[in-house]
Amino acid sequence: MAFTLRSSISFINLKHKNTAKTPNDFSGMVCFAQIRPSCRLQAKNSMQEAQLSRERTSVFEGERNEEREKLHGLSIVHSKNDSKVPVFVMLPLDTVSVGGNLNKPRAMNASLMALKSAGVEGVMVDAWWGLVEKDGPLKYNWEGYAELVKMVQKHGLKLQVVMSFHHCGGNVGDSCSIPLPPWVLEEISKNPDLVYTDRSGRRNPEYISLGCDSLPVLRGRTPVQVYSDYMRSFSERFKDYLGDVIEEVQVGMGPCGELRYPSYPESNGTWRFPGIGEFQCYDKYMRASLAASAEAKGKKDWGQSGPHDSGQYRQFPEETGFFRRDGTWNSEYGQFFLEWYSGKLLEHGDRILAAAESIFQGTGAKLSGKVAGIHWHYRSRSHAAELTAGYYNTRHRDGYLPIARMLGKHGVVFNFTCTEMRDREQPDHANCSPEGLVQQVKRAAKTAGTELAGENALERYDAGAYSQVLATSRSDSGNGLSAFTYLRMNKQLFEPENWRQLVEFVKIMSEGGRKTILPESDSSRTDLYVGFVTKTKAKKEAALV
Repeated sequence: MAFTLRSSISFINLKHKNTAKTPNDFSGMVCFAQIRPSCRLQAKNSMQEAQLSRERTSVFEGERNEEREKLHGLSIVHSKNDSKVPVFVMLPLDTVSVGGNLNKPRAMNASLMALKSAGVEGVMVDAWWGLVEKDGPLKYNWEGYAELVKMVQKHGLKLQVVMSFHHCGGNVGDSCSIPLPPWVLEEISKNPDLVYTDRSGRRNPEYISLGCDSLPVLRGRTPVQVYSDYMRSFSERFKDYLGDVIEEVQVGMGPCGELRYPSYPESNGTWRFPGIGEFQCYDKYMRASLAASAEAKGKKDWGQSGPHDSGQYRQFPEETGFFRRDGTWNSEYGQFFLEWYSGKLLEHGDRILAAAESIFQGTGAKLSGKVAGIHWHYRSRSHAAELTAGYYNTRHRDGYLPIARMLGKHGVVFNFTCTEMRDREQPDHANCSPEGLVQQVKRAAKTAGTELAGENALERYDAGAYSQVLATSRSDSGNGLSAFTYLRMNKQLFEPENWRQLVEFVKIMSEGGRKTILPESDSSRTDLYVGFVTKTKAKKEAALV
């Protein structure tokens, strides 16, 4: 069988590609090509094969490697690690309906059966706060999730469950809208300062502001207490499955479930890639904290507001006084503000994870926390986009080591995104380096002794993305990935060629990722001809209805 694949490697193109987000209609028959160990892949570029061969190099080699290592003093030592890297697959965002029931159970059953046959370790699902506790404070409905847990168990799979305390909708990959619980939205309408606010006064209802973490602003409970009660209810409801079927609990700590500020909101066109974003410290609780910190330092004037010269969402670093090459970010004031801003985020994560640790300790379930892969403007001195998100990472400072140490303190797995991205796929003007960022995070996790797992940031089905994940998953002196979660299960994943790629990827990951699934992605955007040669053409069918 042969097909022609045209590479589309621009970040913007990939991000805005119109792909199916959820299995809206799985009716009909879908063929899954069964890939045997004897299957081999043949590839031939319309350009010279010699040129493609020269591109088959590891992520960091030669001069490009030296440049990135200089950025944060990385010293890469390669060593072989043949340990298995289990692969999980994210389920659709609307796996559980607004009514609290499992969506399309027959389709889900067939899909789980197919994933099991592919060698996948398990699946990941969001346990939405806005669905489970929507009927009122302390009124939880876990029934849809209970049905899913039993179905996952039946197929011999494992489950990662995300405690999703954020709003779904308006960000990359969001295919449905699941707001915060109605009773929480009522409190926000009475007190808009409960949510993150930017310098212009725009409110963001994605997540409760960390400024009020310890204040009883949610009908007598603090946000951290509300999150704790939610996790405790989950633990009690699924105590017989924790550590067995439910292998991992990922604790949401911000927008998109990530430990960060909502500095680059896409809803209503507020932000567009590769804008620097904006600081989110203008609700009254954050302003009070900033004022107190400035006064304690003897610099009362510094606490009146955030930086006045930090620009707007869509701007570039050099267009601002704060983020430009020798800008305010590197001044005494800039260092004070960024230490406060990033420190508040670390304290937020520490509070929630301390609560999660006390609740799930002894259950056998792993805990994990997710950090965003903000790779644009990574090559600039200020790392502006990371700074507005709360990661105090600059040319002179490692912002991920404190995060890794905070996660490690609670025995929490450091889950990081953008493991599928390559520098050469990104537009030059965005100053990106996802590869450099991933390597820095890997080093931080190793130094902190924190377990590291990965995800892909965008929906990708091409060989180049899989090859990059394989490269990332390998151990560089003991810092490979402990697991990988693929985003996401949908109708497109089950298309024959996409499915074949996934099966082969899972197989190689189970072997420690020591061989290449396909040649590197076609960076010249020419047609890449791929022929599959198999000894058998065995296929099996699953009805997704």
